[in-house]
Amino acid sequence: MHTLLSRLLLLAALLSGAVTSALAADTGDRAPDFRIQGPNFHGSAMLSELRGHVVYVDFWASWCGPCRQSFPWMNELHDRYSDDGLVIAAVNLDESTADAKRFLREVPVDFPVVFNPGGDLAEKYGVSAMPSSYLVGPDGRIVHRELGFRLGERERLERMIARQVRAAQ
Repeated sequence: MHTLLSRLLLLAALLSGAVTSALAADTGDRAPDFRIQGPNFHGSAMLSELRGHVVYVDFWASWCGPCRQSFPWMNELHDRYSDDGLVIAAVNLDESTADAKRFLREVPVDFPVVFNPGGDLAEKYGVSAMPSSYLVGPDGRIVHRELGFRLGERERLERMIARQVRAAQ
């Protein structure tokens, strides 16, 4: 019951947009900084230390259906572009990391996952949908903000990411 209540509160906050609209990180803004670390990332680094790389920041939760669809696609992106400088960082917003880890056992990933149960990163970025993704260019500024995930948009997003990765080389 506690988890259901926390999901409903998070969803209500995301849908309201009232708080996040004033704080929303948008195209052209410097991406809010955070530490990226994990077993699939060599060591750890602050986002700001990844200048010269293209970073795809994806906010997700275990209860999000479209997130389950986006993870295999992000694995493909990681496989195709990580050697060329793309870093994918998936920021989990579950209140319980156990829920997130259960999701990751079902849908394993090859890119780093950052756990942010308090949701302060979601506030800094102004997350208003699940998932929400931010493409950060090599200069550390947000190039594109994507709300939600639709299978039919994968090619368009990949072209945009590939263009940024080529430009950064």
